Amino acid sequence: MEPMSRTERAALCNSALEVGPDAPTLCAGWSTKDLVVHLLVRERDPVASVGIVLPPAAGLLERKSRKLARQDFTSLVERVRTGPPVWSPLRPAPVDRRVNTLELFVHHEDVRRAQPGWEPRELTDREQATLWKAIAAAGRAVARASFDGPLEIVWPRDHHGQERRTTLRAGGAGDPVALRGEPAELVLAVFGRDQHRAERTSG
Repeated sequence: MEPMSRTERAALCNSALEVGPDAPTLCAGWSTKDLVVHLLVRERDPVASVGIVLPPAAGLLERKSRKLARQDFTSLVERVRTGPPVWSPLRPAPVDRRVNTLELFVHHEDVRRAQPGWEPRELTDREQATLWKAIAAAGRAVARASFDGPLEIVWPRDHHGQERRTTLRAGGAGDPVALRGEPAELVLAVFGRDQHRAERTSG
């Protein structure tokens, strides 16, 4: 059975081609083509991709992104579909699963949920469990600054009928925050997407 990182990659590419290069996404100011370019730089240009996280390198990132964006959209999408090149540290299967499962799921939803009339997908129990495991493992690294205090996520009822909960961030000066919902919605909430259905409660 294919890992979710691969199935989400293929589904993201299909959705991108369906909506086209100029369609909006949930990433503010980004079109679908901008998002595709981001993924290519991240996976194929280790020097320019530093600018994703380090502001001093942002100029190089912008130049490389503009250059890529001049290329044909369909060909760019198909390069994303093939995954990282053989020399990339993101290529090995264990790394791909750990690093790309959340990245590709969130960006796929960025494309889907920005379109008029979008509807939530019915994910399998296995997919929900995979997302839970991925977000729990990522922990504090993915918790957005909008959550100032302790942050806990709660899956009220997994496919065995059991409640699961884990703390993504234990410290901070703000009030404790709990997010309750299905793992897919919890992931989107933690990544700061506005269009989600997770229930947020404080206290």
